[in-house]
Amino acid sequence: MTDLAHLALVAAMLAITTNAAGAASPIVIAHRGASGYLPEHTLPAKAMAHAQAAGFIEQDIVLTRDDVPVVLHDVYLDAVSDVAERYPGRARADGRHYAIDFTLEELRGLRLWERCDPETGRPTYPGRFPPRTGVFRIATLEEELDLLDGLARSTGRRAGVYPEIKQPAWHRREGHDPTPIIAEVLRRRGLDGKDAACFVQCFEADELERLRTSLGWQGRLILLVGEAPADGPDPLLTPGALAKVAAVVDGIGPPLVRVVGADRRPTGLVAAAHAAGLTVHAYTFRVDRLPAFAASPQEALALLFDDAGIDGLFSDFPDVCVAWLKQRGAGSSSAD
Repeated sequence: MTDLAHLALVAAMLAITTNAAGAASPIVIAHRGASGYLPEHTLPAKAMAHAQAAGFIEQDIVLTRDDVPVVLHDVYLDAVSDVAERYPGRARADGRHYAIDFTLEELRGLRLWERCDPETGRPTYPGRFPPRTGVFRIATLEEELDLLDGLARSTGRRAGVYPEIKQPAWHRREGHDPTPIIAEVLRRRGLDGKDAACFVQCFEADELERLRTSLGWQGRLILLVGEAPADGPDPLLTPGALAKVAAVVDGIGPPLVRVVGADRRPTGLVAAAHAAGLTVHAYTFRVDRLPAFAASPQEALALLFDDAGIDGLFSDFPDVCVAWLKQRGAGSSSAD
């Protein structure tokens, strides 16, 4: 059996779309691809996520010096590439090498690898793909979308896309504006409508409002939020907070610990968001780094989906989430 045929077979075996009533099932979002198995944001990691029947596949997007959107989690390159070896003397004063200081042609010469501490070389997740092994490259946003379009054609199953605009305010201070560039790429692909298989996410609320208003974006938007303050109530649960959010975006992306508390009970955030008409896609489920509120992957998934009622979950291990939802009969929505 060819590698392509094997990918198609696995996708066909795992794919589930909607439940019997026709309502959308919870979605599984491949966090940086199937990053629990292959180096994050590489095309092989995205192909594996598709084969594992992830409903959506995430793209973190930064700009190059020549304003090409590339798929990379950080605005700097040191933790996931050989940039310090390939381009000695190109670091900034903080010791980091930033994607925006390199052209696309220069970035294409880098090798990507499993995330490591740049100082010690130790892998962030020791049990994952061996660091500094294999040949992996940076992909542009266009190249990744081409891959996913090709897989949709060859397998008959389409995965949605979930791009994040990374640090747009920082980019503008550097003299670059990523949001209209990214929006134009997505528009050319027909991913800008309310029913498109696309969620655009960002941590910066002002940027999402700009995208919705000044840039006329009609597609679905997700406001990413960090952890709540440790010494007070969740500000999103104050009166009117979520209604204000819902005036601009379609959903929120909170960390797992903002959804389920240390007491293993829902915090109330998901219920309040649903009452405001917002979708909730929580981040990030990792089999090899479980949240403190759960002793096993199965317990974590039950607390998040069954008890808290999230609508979607970012995961480094999309296959684990898809299999759990399938076993529970909940299904995992794909883009088709």
